[in-house]
Amino acid sequence: MVRRIDVTGTGGLRLAAWEFADPPKTVPGQRSAAPGETPARTASARSTPEAPGEGHRQQPAVLLLHGLMGRASHWAPAARRLAGRYRAIGLDQRGHGRSDKPENGPFDREAFVADAEAVLEQLRLGPVALIGHSMGALTAWQLAARRPDLVYAVVICDMRASALGEQSQREWEAWFRSWPLPFATLADVRRWFGGEDPALERPSPSRGEFYAEVMAEQADGWRPVFSRQQMLQAREAWVYDAHWDELAQVRCPALVLRGIDGELGRAEAQEMVRVLPRGEYGEVPDAGHLLHHDQPDAWHQAVDGFLTRHFPADVAQADLPG
Repeated sequence: MVRRIDVTGTGGLRLAAWEFADPPKTVPGQRSAAPGETPARTASARSTPEAPGEGHRQQPAVLLLHGLMGRASHWAPAARRLAGRYRAIGLDQRGHGRSDKPENGPFDREAFVADAEAVLEQLRLGPVALIGHSMGALTAWQLAARRPDLVYAVVICDMRASALGEQSQREWEAWFRSWPLPFATLADVRRWFGGEDPALERPSPSRGEFYAEVMAEQADGWRPVFSRQQMLQAREAWVYDAHWDELAQVRCPALVLRGIDGELGRAEAQEMVRVLPRGEYGEVPDAGHLLHHDQPDAWHQAVDGFLTRHFPADVAQADLPG
């Protein structure tokens, strides 16, 4: 099952966190949840942050942070596999999923990092392992640098430390304008993002599924649950700024994991490992930027091996450093 936990982010923002457990059992006459289906559409419960002494405080936790345009439910299959040994929680970051989407922001790095910090403190999770993809990976290593007492290990999935440059932002603006909104059906969403999008080099069914999960049906068809303008605001932080200095401040074990065909090249990834005081390098074959979607088994093997070495599940949370 999955349980929603409401958390207050910086500035009083309402954030939706999701605790994943074993896959829900199929009830006679009810279909099984589709892979990657939004948790709110499956069996779920809703609660507020736990008080001291309640729940799973002694079980080491992992906090999973999605990438730009993503949502916590994108982590559902991976989180449920980790939930056998850890308390697995995903966060809908501001502007995404079921968390608030403030019209005037902010959507800067300070806000995203402070939100994740608030989740760890309000749910009394630290020290945790942070697992982040793309934008979420940047949030993870920035939080680890800022609050080493809250973070025991970090997994950085396919996120560059170098600035992308202004041309990248212009390309994204043009790409957003190319979306044929609204989509008539979810099948059209999958078809366009998985094969017809001119930005694609080759068909990618997992990419189609990724975008199908961040669409909502409206009166005229299917549209994204996020604001594309807010997404452009959020990515300014790595378009115009590099983040090598913060990477060097991460003192805990850190795995830099890239898809062979992803956006993070091998040379930059290996330089990130060199800069990290306790960095490790990993690759997922036959995977692109959405590596945990493209090759879930290989991704899990790499991450599980790293966590086994550095974040043993049989250690009570009270016994962890920090």
